[in-house]
Amino acid sequence: MQAVRRFPNPRLTGLGGGLFCIATMLLLGCLDALTFGSLTVYGVLFLPVCVLTAVWVRRNDLVTAPVVVPIAFAAGVVPVAEGGDGLGARLMGLVTALATQAGWLYGGTLIAGLIVTVRKVSLMARRRRANRRPV
Repeated sequence: MQAVRRFPNPRLTGLGGGLFCIATMLLLGCLDALTFGSLTVYGVLFLPVCVLTAVWVRRNDLVTAPVVVPIAFAAGVVPVAEGGDGLGARLMGLVTALATQAGWLYGGTLIAGLIVTVRKVSLMARRRRANRRPV
């Protein structure tokens, strides 16, 4: 139990959660492009970021987590996506990367959505129990 208490437990606003997720995915995308250059590695790294974003967002901003996760995936895949010279080639590489890595994108969004749903149901049950108690 002591080990669990040592982990950070930040509570991010909706905007803070979005900025955290986007900045982390951009950083991971750049690191992946410099080291492995693999979209699969990028997809695997995306899943823990989804979990952290969904866990660290405040109770009042739970709905933002599943919304910002796909945006962050798209922003971070830009450095990893293959493309040639010119805007059109880069755009085609981005679209191809998003299409071929849709499984990671949907999986991460599903994970964030499930975590947020469980947190919301738990919050609603706690409120219901608190309202039932006589004063």
